[in-house]
Amino acid sequence: MQLDAVLHEYPNAETFTFGDSKALSEQLINLVLEGKKTATCGALRDFESGNEAMPVLGRQDIVLNWDGSPALVIETINIAIIKFIDVEEAFALAEGENDSLAGWQHDHRAYFERNSGFSPEMLLVCERFRLIDNFN
Repeated sequence: MQLDAVLHEYPNAETFTFGDSKALSEQLINLVLEGKKTATCGALRDFESGNEAMPVLGRQDIVLNWDGSPALVIETINIAIIKFIDVEEAFALAEGENDSLAGWQHDHRAYFERNSGFSPEMLLVCERFRLIDNFN
């Protein structure tokens, strides 16, 4: 399906990609499709700078494949702003990428270090979502 058609169907949607590489993006989309990924997070600084649209409770957003084509539509069901060091295991596991809080901390620290820096005190926008539509 073309992005224009999906935007017409979901006119209030924002668009975004998961991850910072094609491989990571594909992995995370597959985890959503498998039902293992029901949460995501990003650095609050990226939302405040306008690089990313802040999630909105109840809004349905379009997850893009790395090539910019629509992959999924998700609906935000919960949003919390939490310090990295205060993220709880239940949220970390809901991200679907790791089987422990320590693994999540390791991988997300590396991700944030690659993308503008890391601090244990950094604020994260922690979003829980549900899958609405699949275009892959």
